[in-house]
Amino acid sequence: MRLTSTIQKIHQRAPKLGKAVSLTTAASVIAANSFGYSIPLWLMGATKMITGAPIADKTVIKIAAHWISSNNALIDNMLPRKDWRINLPDDVHMAGKYLLVSNHQSWVDTSIVQYIGEQRLPLTRFFTKFELIYIPIVGQAFYFLDFPMMRRHPKEKVAKNPALKGKDIEEAKRACALLKDKPFTLLNYLEGTRFTQEKHDKQNAPYTHLLKPRAGGLALAINALGDDIDGILDMTIVYPDGVPTYGDLWKGNIRRLGVDVRYIKIPDELFSGIKNGGYEEDEAIKAKMFDWVEQIWCQKDDLITTMLADFADNPQSK
Repeated sequence: MRLTSTIQKIHQRAPKLGKAVSLTTAASVIAANSFGYSIPLWLMGATKMITGAPIADKTVIKIAAHWISSNNALIDNMLPRKDWRINLPDDVHMAGKYLLVSNHQSWVDTSIVQYIGEQRLPLTRFFTKFELIYIPIVGQAFYFLDFPMMRRHPKEKVAKNPALKGKDIEEAKRACALLKDKPFTLLNYLEGTRFTQEKHDKQNAPYTHLLKPRAGGLALAINALGDDIDGILDMTIVYPDGVPTYGDLWKGNIRRLGVDVRYIKIPDELFSGIKNGGYEEDEAIKAKMFDWVEQIWCQKDDLITTMLADFADNPQSK
């Protein structure tokens, strides 16, 4: 605590030096954590794969939670004074099973999800490419923690081998099904990519702050998890001072941040249709799903405008 207090004082007296010290300290601690936690995670993950023991699975999740917590402690204790306005529903809990959708602007977004979810939401997982499994430490952590890992087959490969058609969807559903017997928060960035003005203009997106949403990933999760889902959460993230880089987070440059998480209700008939496989087989259900997602995205676009205006009208820190 004395070290973190000293770093915060440096931020106040010599901001440039404070940023350099924060970034160096964070990089060192994160690297050490990644190595230190990866060893027990590897051991328990291998035990889980070999034995299938529930205790091994629970231990892997506990190790990951401690890993995230230690990184979050850097945000709380080392960075300078922050005006972070975070709103979550009162009735979310660690034993829940949630689908989480969000806008996406920066690599920082996922760190923010982990930060606000600590002791409030179950461990966050998200769809990722299967090829990431070959990245040391991180890739294996994703695998042991049952992140849904997607194998995408190029159209050319499917044309040569028609048996591959639909295999990626089947594998994704099977991966999602691994979450059924445990609490989870399954994150889906509906835009499919990070927002940039260039992408926005190229899409001719009908929103001010967002790219066009995609419904396929969310529909797949509903189909795979069905009645095991306790609720669908919509997270909106705003950076009033501009979209940050990952380095900006650890330099202490994100002085102002807004996060709003709220439940969104999907019509029962639509949910039932998607749960029973209608999104892939029934064009009418697919069209209704797109209409619903676009409605949610219009509301989110308006919310972002409101959240940014609140920072402008009620400044607390700069």
